[in-house]
Amino acid sequence: MKDRSFSEVHFPRITISGLRGGSGKTILSLALCWLFSRQGFKVKAFKKGPDYIDAKWLALATGNHASNLDPFLFTTHQIRSLFWSKADLFDLALIEGNRGLFDGKDIHGSCSTAELARVLDSPVLLVLDCTKVTRTAAAIVLGCNMFEENLKLSGVILNQTAGDRHRDIARRSIEKYTDVPVLGALPKLSDNPVPERHMGLISYEEIAGRENMLKSLGQVVSDNVDLDRVLSIARSAPPDHEDVIPLSLSSRIDSSGPTIGVIRDSVFWFYYQENLEALRQAGAGIIELSVVSEDDWPEIHGLYLGGGFPEIRAKELEGNRKIKQKVKALAENGLPIYAECGGFMYLAESLDYQDNVFLMSGVFPVRTRVYEKPQGLGYIQAEVVAPNPFYPVGEKIVGHEFHYSRCLSLNQEARFCMRLERGTGMKNSLDGLIYKNVLAGYAHIHALSTSSWALNFVRAASIYKDFVRKKSGSCPDIICP
Repeated sequence: MKDRSFSEVHFPRITISGLRGGSGKTILSLALCWLFSRQGFKVKAFKKGPDYIDAKWLALATGNHASNLDPFLFTTHQIRSLFWSKADLFDLALIEGNRGLFDGKDIHGSCSTAELARVLDSPVLLVLDCTKVTRTAAAIVLGCNMFEENLKLSGVILNQTAGDRHRDIARRSIEKYTDVPVLGALPKLSDNPVPERHMGLISYEEIAGRENMLKSLGQVVSDNVDLDRVLSIARSAPPDHEDVIPLSLSSRIDSSGPTIGVIRDSVFWFYYQENLEALRQAGAGIIELSVVSEDDWPEIHGLYLGGGFPEIRAKELEGNRKIKQKVKALAENGLPIYAECGGFMYLAESLDYQDNVFLMSGVFPVRTRVYEKPQGLGYIQAEVVAPNPFYPVGEKIVGHEFHYSRCLSLNQEARFCMRLERGTGMKNSLDGLIYKNVLAGYAHIHALSTSSWALNFVRAASIYKDFVRKKSGSCPDIICP
């Protein structure tokens, strides 16, 4: 990091927002990331809010990891610290908003994209769906521009325009009644270029020819948007004048370097990059593993199972008995295992999906079933109420959940370590099933807002490593922090 006490730090940036979800901001964001990267800029993409899928697509478009910025999960200082820690590494930042520009968790718009743009002092580019709208577009833009103070609404991209006349009236109306420039107009596309399913965009892993898809999106935007003006707006963002403490997700501990396996394959890939970085900073070595492949695993001292879509490849997961037995045996042996949402589903006895029942690893004697509608959606706030390897009792946790599955057949002996003050969880506002040194639940956490998690995970893995190397006695059922 540069010494920010003695120099201004420039980081050209632009925030892409819309009036609602599905307005076209993701398509525009992907195209701009792809186009500017092809122009030779090193682009850092950020996604506002808790979102793994859009962030993964943005990473594909830039060739660099994308980071999430969330005013609910992070403090203002943490947001600025994470954002500006990338300033020396990249030429340009693109921040994709979520939902509508002013939509937050309350009537004041707390945690909205607009709030994030103000925190970052970032100009905003509004994607405006013009379906069956012409002159009214000017009233919408005027209202957005006047709605909140200190918002830098610097440009508009018209979307879903039907023809030259439609584009001309909407453009001239906005330019006549507002001082917000129209930087382009995208035509209606016959098909959604990025297919969707219940959790948003389809996984990039599932789309063949995804590079060609990004190229096609880039061509449409390049033909219809003034890229030079977009870049000029990004460059107009002011420098950072304040001292910013470099991001530190956790303190490095004095350990002998345990190895934590991360299940990262075509099924499980919902991970925040900062979570993996936090584990490394805490002293762990990270190795990527798969529960789809039958390849042997090396010795590991901890296991991290993120979210994903186990229902899509449930038959393959069921058929890979070798790895299922491996995971269950490691759990029985006391291996620290942390599982989130889809990862929890893999640790259950079975998964019910589309009238079929698929056997999973059986670490927990419960079933999960996937439904057509969400069973838990939104932010969570929880208190840790029972001993576990990852959080001290009494700690407050913030995170999020987004699951179409429900946990079934919970018995009276089921042990939970989280009581939710906000959120759904597994049952009766409880989440975080515990078995020996395994913690599994629907909650997703971010290491930036849950700073003890990585340190405790690595400490538990170090204890397990010592137990394995000594080959004597038994690993404690619960390694408490």
